Amino acid sequence: MNTSGLKHIPLRELLFANLGKVAGELGLACYAVGGHVRDRLLLRASKDIDVMVVGDPIVFAKAVKEKLGGYGFAVFERFRTAQLTVQDVDFGELKLEFVGARKESYDHDSRKPIVEIGSLQDDLSRRDFTINAMAVSLNEKTFGELTDLFGGQSDLAKKILRTPLEPKQTFSDDPLRMMRAARFASKLGFTIEPDVLAAMFEMKDRIKIVSQERITDELLKILMSPVPSVGFEILYRAEILDEVFPELPVMAGVEQIDGLGHKDTFFHTLKVVDNLAAMPDKTRADKLWLRMSALLHDVAKPRTKRFTEGHGWSFHGHDALGANMLPKIFRRMKFPLSELGYVQKMVRLHLRPIPLSREEISDAAIRRLMFDAGEDLEDLLTLCRADVTSKNPKRVQRILQNFAKVEEKISEVTEKDELAKWRPPVSGTEIMELFNLPEGREVGLLKKAMENAVIDGLIAHDKDAAIEFLKRKFEEIKQMPLPPHQKKSREAKEV
Repeated sequence: MNTSGLKHIPLRELLFANLGKVAGELGLACYAVGGHVRDRLLLRASKDIDVMVVGDPIVFAKAVKEKLGGYGFAVFERFRTAQLTVQDVDFGELKLEFVGARKESYDHDSRKPIVEIGSLQDDLSRRDFTINAMAVSLNEKTFGELTDLFGGQSDLAKKILRTPLEPKQTFSDDPLRMMRAARFASKLGFTIEPDVLAAMFEMKDRIKIVSQERITDELLKILMSPVPSVGFEILYRAEILDEVFPELPVMAGVEQIDGLGHKDTFFHTLKVVDNLAAMPDKTRADKLWLRMSALLHDVAKPRTKRFTEGHGWSFHGHDALGANMLPKIFRRMKFPLSELGYVQKMVRLHLRPIPLSREEISDAAIRRLMFDAGEDLEDLLTLCRADVTSKNPKRVQRILQNFAKVEEKISEVTEKDELAKWRPPVSGTEIMELFNLPEGREVGLLKKAMENAVIDGLIAHDKDAAIEFLKRKFEEIKQMPLPPHQKKSREAKEV
């Protein structure tokens, strides 16, 4: 067996030696397998360790728990797996997953495998890619020896993704592996072997049998990879994206009329996401739902695309329509609805800051932007910077210089009136008490008018000034016609 690839890699000797000792006491062959071995060969940190035994993994896992302690112990009898979290002196918290060597077969229309106990070779051959189909022995006599039956080390060196078996068989067994190919390419910077890409294209329809939850998990992992465009472009070329996220590929393409074309929205979008991922401020660059906002910021452009003779192409209203499209997308994709409002805000406002840089910026315009963006203003500005994708360096420099003026103006206004922490000087409850009004339309009109007056600088951010303004506004609103039920309510109050 080839062990040369592991000589320079520090194994967690104490933990692995203890696992091997338990396996020896039970008469089992024991291996570290899969992603942990791959990441060690790539000198990448890895806190998740798959431990495979040729035999009963449940008995083995319980014996390990007895010897090592740990917490979060869980047994899944149906799947012949178990999980345990342990603390390592040198590496901190480590998550162990115990599996038994197995072989699987599938019906064509089912994702539920027929599982049988198998050999080491059976187990490695059923894995997704050669780089994940290597095993390191943990038994005392063969400790550290690498089993590499399918050329995984060579493929790691070449930075290529291949399947252990014929690609169509591998993808038929689990179609999600096609998306995992895109994810590993995006995460590791690997290329996909042509035969594997061809199989992905031919078998794209089979992704339909995979649950939405698993599909969404892979998409989010691609989105959070170092260069997300790599994974999304692979899915686009294989036409898998048409099946799993149809709103994205429909943005691709450039239409020409009278020699005038427009930007390819799909590839522009991928560039925006990549720009965001490469931002030096990683606290924002690594925010998942800010990246999702970048992915969806132009999602309504295909529906709003218009050509006007003499003016060319336009996408008027794509910001508002895009925000309105998001609830349906979130529900179908099973994204957490708790993040919907944030992404809608980013999509709805993404055009707002840039035009401000082209004109004399008033305090009122800045206050309105700050008020609408609220605590997410910095995220919005980060998205707008990422949205500059021109291939003309001088144009990019000019836009960013102008945009810097907007940021300077925001700082000035913030220092001037601390509007970033702005709260209405008079609350809705106080308005109801002041004018003896029930909750309803009149209160909303008064509150909105007061907020706009403060933001636009018509009145000071002061309670007394706000009350005087509200009294004048109340007299105006009293003259406005009301729906019958609210008219009766007002008359009853006056009596």
